[in-house]
Amino acid sequence: MIGKMAPGTAFVVYTLLLLWTLIVLFPLYWVLITSFKTAQDVNNGPFFIPWVDFAPSLHAWKELFVFDYEDTLRSYTNSIIIALLSTIGCICVGSMAAYALARISYRPKFGNIFLFVLAMIGGCVVVWKFGVDWKISIAVALACWFFLLKSIGRFFTKSVGNGDILFWMISQRILPPIVTVVPIYMMFQNLRLLDTHLALILTYMVVNLPIVIWLMYDFMNSIPIELEESAQLDGASRFRTFWEIVLPLARPGLAATTLLVLILAWNEYILAVFLSTSKAQTIPILVAAMNAGERGILWWSMCVVIIIMIIPVVFMAIFLQRFISKGVLLGAVKG
Repeated sequence: MIGKMAPGTAFVVYTLLLLWTLIVLFPLYWVLITSFKTAQDVNNGPFFIPWVDFAPSLHAWKELFVFDYEDTLRSYTNSIIIALLSTIGCICVGSMAAYALARISYRPKFGNIFLFVLAMIGGCVVVWKFGVDWKISIAVALACWFFLLKSIGRFFTKSVGNGDILFWMISQRILPPIVTVVPIYMMFQNLRLLDTHLALILTYMVVNLPIVIWLMYDFMNSIPIELEESAQLDGASRFRTFWEIVLPLARPGLAATTLLVLILAWNEYILAVFLSTSKAQTIPILVAAMNAGERGILWWSMCVVIIIMIIPVVFMAIFLQRFISKGVLLGAVKG
């Protein structure tokens, strides 16, 4: 029968798959059993089989959820709120931007873009050098850009296209976050938004937005444009076409992209450690604090935190599994 493996081949293939599964799952198993070990078991190990090599203990779970209950609950709640809201906002804005780049042709002039950047830099310099209120400075900068656009904008001829805009967006991910963290910190300090959920949500949205646009652009391009043209002939607006036709067809891509962005926001550390201190502290900061404790790395306590960190992502992956599998295939097939 075509497609059916011989018994010997099937035995070898499934044996290799089983070995690979054990290799992949062993780190998770190690984290799970370590969370039930005492300091003595961790130091005198390795022990791998509960009730055989060691007696399981709940002291690490009690320490985290009884003695450090407030810090753990606050960090966990902050991570859920920040990761979910930033992911939802990023997916909403990014999917619309990807659709616009896939369906609408943009030809902005390079000189106009240069004038806008120059005006914004001038406004920032005025705020930093002379202490002018940032709202007034930005308003004046926009007004100057508008007048320059009307006066000399017609002399610019060179323009950029959708491909250039898309490449510029994804190029923002090339820049290491540590390079931008100081300006971001100063901006939120002037806005009095440090150690708030809003600061982290907005930052995560901006950081992950290029990934959403880049991934969703391919999914939007794979949707037949004839469906949208038919809807527009029936009187549907551009937004209604996007909401009722494009988004339902792009659900596989939305699911895969949502999970990726959620993981990135959930595990983010560098920006969180600079923009939050106590009120908006997230789970990765709590794990780092355990690593930097006076008693060294508390592996048993850190494994408990790791377990509760991966639980939401695992459930989200299970929930989106069927969409993710379709999304991977849809994004891979062209033509």
